[in-house]
Amino acid sequence: MATETVKRDAGGASGASGAATLRRVLLDNGALSALIVLVVAMSLLSGDFLTTQNLLNVGVQAAVTAILAFGVTFVIVSAGIDLSVGSVAALSATVLAWSATSEGLPVWLAVVLAVGTGMACGFVNGLLVSYGKLPPFIATLAMLSVARGLSLVISQGSPIAFPDSVSHLGDTVGGWLPVPVIVMVVMGLVTAVVLGRTFIGRSMYAIGGNEEAARLSGLRVKRQKLVIYALSGLFAAVAGIVLASRLVSAQPQAAQGYELDAIAAVVIGGASLAGGVGKASGTLVGALILAVLRNGLNLLSVSAFWQQVVIGVVIALAVLLDTLRRRAGATPGASSGASGGIRGKGPQAAKYAVAAVVVAAVIGAVSFFNSGTSGTSTKVGMSLSTLNNPFFVQMKEGAQAEADKAGVDLTVTDAQNDASQQTNQLQNFTGEGVKSIIVNPVDSDAAGPAVRGANKQDIPVVAADRGVNKAKTATLVASDNVAGGRLAAKALAGKLGGKGKVVVLQGTPGTSASRERGQGFAEGIKAYPGIEVVAKQPADFDRTKGLDVMTNLLQSNKGVNGVFAENDEMALGAVKALGDKAGTSVPVVGFDGTPDGLKAVEAGTLYASVAQQPRELGRIAVRNAVRAAQGKEVREMVKVPVKVVTSKNVKNFS
Repeated sequence: MATETVKRDAGGASGASGAATLRRVLLDNGALSALIVLVVAMSLLSGDFLTTQNLLNVGVQAAVTAILAFGVTFVIVSAGIDLSVGSVAALSATVLAWSATSEGLPVWLAVVLAVGTGMACGFVNGLLVSYGKLPPFIATLAMLSVARGLSLVISQGSPIAFPDSVSHLGDTVGGWLPVPVIVMVVMGLVTAVVLGRTFIGRSMYAIGGNEEAARLSGLRVKRQKLVIYALSGLFAAVAGIVLASRLVSAQPQAAQGYELDAIAAVVIGGASLAGGVGKASGTLVGALILAVLRNGLNLLSVSAFWQQVVIGVVIALAVLLDTLRRRAGATPGASSGASGGIRGKGPQAAKYAVAAVVVAAVIGAVSFFNSGTSGTSTKVGMSLSTLNNPFFVQMKEGAQAEADKAGVDLTVTDAQNDASQQTNQLQNFTGEGVKSIIVNPVDSDAAGPAVRGANKQDIPVVAADRGVNKAKTATLVASDNVAGGRLAAKALAGKLGGKGKVVVLQGTPGTSASRERGQGFAEGIKAYPGIEVVAKQPADFDRTKGLDVMTNLLQSNKGVNGVFAENDEMALGAVKALGDKAGTSVPVVGFDGTPDGLKAVEAGTLYASVAQQPRELGRIAVRNAVRAAQGKEVREMVKVPVKVVTSKNVKNFS
């Protein structure tokens, strides 16, 4: 009897100890609990989420953010901040591509130069913070601008082809394991070793915990900060190389806003912005949370606008969960062994976490037999370069109207002029098993690898407005941007009588639309030697920037009597800057034929706009995507006519 009691007590103690250990693990990893809950939710909402292909997509899409975040972890643990990592990543990739192609350096030397560039940027950040006494926020904000500017200067605003030998970093091993995931894991292990097993790692925690105490204890804080920021720059360089490898080109505007994702991943992972707390595993989980969230929202066809709202809310909830976990751990008697368990809020949080693990296991078992999305309607994915532009909003409206008419399930995503984000969206569509894909490329070269992935899955791809290079598309539905640029030049020159000084407002540097429209205008204006282009400046297809840039150009260039803007938004900004001169002494020609642009043409403030009929473009793109999905023949190219709209014919357009 006594023996049985002892065994029963021992078994009970062992069980209690195991339960307490599980609770402790989950409570000590609030971000992990949040990730589990998120995975369960996405699995319940989408049958495509837990497929092998999609999980690999999540890993690839998390890789660049995770590598950047590992470097930022060093800085945040030491109570600093680094806002420059996105720009440093773009600069490092641009240096590699430029030195290996334009300058003809051996690829290995170009890689070393790129990594050295990243470390140099980080070292300068460290100098400004340690010896210049600048706040880390200001120092790295300055580097953000400098690095981005240098990237644009070196590339002249255009993407540079990446060396083939380095582009293999964006491929797979064995035909299934993505190399970016391998690089992410390796860099994560390096981060863990540096933080946990090296002198510089212990120094980071000491500096972040109490910098003055660290200095008084004999630690050379200033020198350590140089190393810390240099390490952040090194990781940014690696991330930039991986990103450019995925896009097979170095994009001067790549990784914009990635610094915020990297910081968010570190904080979600449990690090404190006050310093002294943080670990590599937490950062990895934070990056995975962001990737799972974006991937899942794409699969669920959530509006691109609402996605930003949802992501912000989930980030806040994830950090709140971690804060509650810390408070629970700080409760007196929070951990009193197997008999006491975890008191305060701990048991309740642990119950939710354990329930999440159980649900995840059940969903995983069910999803093992899930072959993908079911349904009878034709499912089409559409990735637009941006929805922050009336032209593409109209394209979406036309596409949706045609999809509704044909009974097609259309999912539209917004790449936000980020080639990397668009690559992720196209991979999600491929993994989701859509019947066809429509892509309006941010960049024709960068879209190539993702479209080739769709080609391998026999998913027809329709290119809209811009073509895709080095990949197979069923058809290209587009206006001729180059021809449109020539028409704009002819219209402006005709209004000026073949003589005058004009300025050109360019779109986002590196985008194919800006390059092609600018090329057409330059070719067309050559026929009028009496017209001089006195200035060209980018205004990023944005009305507010068009206003500011035009205001500045008018100050430095007297006697300007003509303006060409590569879209209507910038043209309307120029009209505002010109004031009473617009439509009288200074004609302005825009591009796209947007509703606001056509209203300005009718009012006489905008002389002309090259109309591309975006709604018709969207309708035709969906029509051809459905035909291609059904195996029907489609033409190799479908041209949507462009026309110059002036006050004489504006009533013919809506």
